[in-house]
Amino acid sequence: MLAILDGTVTDAAQAQIPATDDGFLRGDGVFEVMRLYGGRLFALDDHLTRLGRSAANLRLPIDLDAVRADVETLVERNDVQDAAMRVVVTRGGHRLAIVEELKPLPDTLALATIEYAPTRVLDQVKSLSYGANMLARRLAQEQGADDALLVTPHGRVLEGPTTTFVCSLDGETLVTPPLSEHILDSITRRHLFEVVEVTEQVLARDDLARVREAFMASTLREVHPVRTIDGAALPSAPGALTQDAAGRIRAHIEQELGVSA
Repeated sequence: MLAILDGTVTDAAQAQIPATDDGFLRGDGVFEVMRLYGGRLFALDDHLTRLGRSAANLRLPIDLDAVRADVETLVERNDVQDAAMRVVVTRGGHRLAIVEELKPLPDTLALATIEYAPTRVLDQVKSLSYGANMLARRLAQEQGADDALLVTPHGRVLEGPTTTFVCSLDGETLVTPPLSEHILDSITRRHLFEVVEVTEQVLARDDLARVREAFMASTLREVHPVRTIDGAALPSAPGALTQDAAGRIRAHIEQELGVSA
């Protein structure tokens, strides 16, 4: 796999950022993860816009034109058709983009609720400080689940560590927590709203017992059906609404890129 560091293309294993960079020492930096379909990046402009917003909120200097040039150069040099691309900008002033293999995923997900309190000062910042998210996933896996569903100490349902949570309580309509709950403004969430009717609704932990079907959405997963929450099996996985959402988002991606995803 290839990487590009500060404009120079290299083997990903050889890309090196100084150990003194606060991006490494303190997680002080921002990142995005994009997906390649047929060698083309989906939603590049959306991801770069969010990267710039994250950097501004973190008071991190960033040259988005240079980041775009790095990404475009890496896409031209890359020969892996279907992959992920991670873009990182650090406090030390380094730009890094890496092509990564897509990891295998289970057909459906088992979720475990994990208590989590969003850090208000990092609202709408996709920062390198992802320790809490990764710990939440590990805690869920220790309970035998595939991933975590983050819930506040007051019982408000949020999102997954790296995904948006969407569910149906009545089997007819889809709902998802609003951004006012301090969840990430997901790129996939935005595109879902363009092709599927989804309503923002505050969800409580007690509502989870009424979920008829659910899925987690993200750049790398697209629409990923949920089969259980805290050990309780959902009536259908994937449900009809989930299957429809999966088909619509895939068709949307193919139309945007002009490729068969």
